[in-house]
Amino acid sequence: MANENSADSTGPGGADIEAVLSELMAIRADMVASLAMSQPDLAKVHANQRDSARNLLHYLALRRRDLRPLQLRLAELGLSSLGRAESHVLATIDAVLAVLHRLLQRAWQPASEESAVMSFAHGDRLLAEHTDALLGPMNTGRKVRIMVTMPSEAADNYLLVHNLLQQGMDCMRINCAHDDAAAWTRMIGHLRQAEQSLGRSCRIVMDLAGPKLRTGPLEPGPAVVRIRPSRDAYGRVTAPARVWLTADESPQRPPAPASACLPVPSAWLARLRTGAWVECTDARDAQRAFRIVDVTEQGCWVESTRTAYLVPGTPLRHARGAGTPDEQECRIGTLPPTENSLALHQGDLLILTRDLKPGRPASRDSAGNILTPAMIGCTLPAVFDDVRAGEPIWFDDGKIGGVIEKVETSQVFIRITQDHVKALTLRADKGINLPESNLRLAAMTDKDIEDLSFVARHADIVELSFANSAQDVELLQQRLASLGSRQPAIVLKIETRRGFENLPAMLLTAMRAPCCGVMIARGDLAVECGFERLAEVQEEILWLCEAAHVPVIWATQVLETLAREGRPSRAEITDAAMGLRAECVMLNKGPYVVSAVRVLDDILRRMHAHQAKKQSMLRELHLAHMLPGERDAAADRSRPARQHGGGPGAPATRH
Repeated sequence: MANENSADSTGPGGADIEAVLSELMAIRADMVASLAMSQPDLAKVHANQRDSARNLLHYLALRRRDLRPLQLRLAELGLSSLGRAESHVLATIDAVLAVLHRLLQRAWQPASEESAVMSFAHGDRLLAEHTDALLGPMNTGRKVRIMVTMPSEAADNYLLVHNLLQQGMDCMRINCAHDDAAAWTRMIGHLRQAEQSLGRSCRIVMDLAGPKLRTGPLEPGPAVVRIRPSRDAYGRVTAPARVWLTADESPQRPPAPASACLPVPSAWLARLRTGAWVECTDARDAQRAFRIVDVTEQGCWVESTRTAYLVPGTPLRHARGAGTPDEQECRIGTLPPTENSLALHQGDLLILTRDLKPGRPASRDSAGNILTPAMIGCTLPAVFDDVRAGEPIWFDDGKIGGVIEKVETSQVFIRITQDHVKALTLRADKGINLPESNLRLAAMTDKDIEDLSFVARHADIVELSFANSAQDVELLQQRLASLGSRQPAIVLKIETRRGFENLPAMLLTAMRAPCCGVMIARGDLAVECGFERLAEVQEEILWLCEAAHVPVIWATQVLETLAREGRPSRAEITDAAMGLRAECVMLNKGPYVVSAVRVLDDILRRMHAHQAKKQSMLRELHLAHMLPGERDAAADRSRPARQHGGGPGAPATRH
């Protein structure tokens, strides 16, 4: 018979409190032990980051086991399931342990040297402080900052920078892969001017280009111009093709959009008159005629209602013109070559060459069978030493996939595996990803080291592209230290599988500085880890960084359609709202980027009261009042708020 004075060890739902307590105590012991083993790493961490580093190590120890069965038993007892423990791990464990001991009517107090130094409030406060230090003070009405990548035009367009800052930009990002120091200086000057004008501050972020593994050049395509009128669904011409004729001795740009620009001798051009016709035999031996619709000092406009293919040397004849036959006829001058590309089908062989000799498409026989496979070079031949047969390879942001069949000294043979209804098109200067290859590439190139002297003088933040290891972070820290006392904060761009797998070690290394950050570069990361796994990977990055109280930048393709085309997709709006899980959201450049900043600012402000990291905030829900009988009461409660202008917590009034 049980002792009447002992507590029942079975909780609601049949959970065994004793077993839960025992398992949780074992977890806590592992966490304390892991911290003791990591003292050499902790000793190198900056004093501002030491408590955060301890919390990160506690979190890593916690997540080394499958906690799902334990979470279910804790939930049955009405206790925390540890699902929101990231920023204060030991405090969460201790709070649950204290309740379990009370349920068993036992006294419990952790040893003083093992007690939690990170309280619930302290963890949240540290993340806020580190975010302010890295990304600047919080914008009124939203915690999440907005970062914007500068287009080249920002160097010469002050109004663009002014409007971006006015709409809510908190961080100006300059990509060092584009433009030069002179252009970067002008961009920064425009920002300083806008800051003074608007009374706002903005951080300067500079992104080191890093090692860019891309496809090499291709042989130029044929120099041919296709002139084609617009047609309706029935093939009827709705608008003729407009062609600009200009003197080849001093060519002039067309004053309006043109289907093509053709250089011709100035003496022949001077004989043309409005209303006359120009005739030719095109590259397909088709007879074509162009009506002259306007003649100016700079050139001449002609129109065609039929499709024509023209090449350099094509004779043009001034129909019924005055003068000798030689004076009536001329030949089209030099035309630019068309951009070449490789058409690839599933099962095709592609040869990747070690040099940058221009590649070429496959050659085929009359039946369409491949005689010689397509060839293309790559910008970083050093990867040839690291790739192996059987490893996957991806091109153009994951659009084209293949597997390496054979590796030779000067070339790699790739079998295209990506299935597609139409031929896949590979062009020059497209990204190459080798997610399973152990590439020994330095994170910083010679250009990055050269750019770093400018970055160290002007930037608040330097982004380390393709950060793969703690050694990469150490090298950047050493380079910055050698450039003087001004030390920009480091943001680690996680865009490879290696970078993701080495994130804990890289975080502890970056935390040797007073503040640091992480960017989830979702473009390359999706290709490296697999698109289907991207959601899982970015969640893990968010969890680890929250445990380390390190701010996260949510990047790549946020509101991309809006920035480029002026109208967002529905999925993009949801994706942008998910950015509330991070401390900053990055927008890329585009013609409508100012509108994108305005929309993103509005989304983040609306979601601010509903979500904090991964925790839903239980703000009053308007829909909860929509049952019959509740609407009048809801209206009564909302009237005082409306009389005083409402506020962020006031329920919406739209139905």
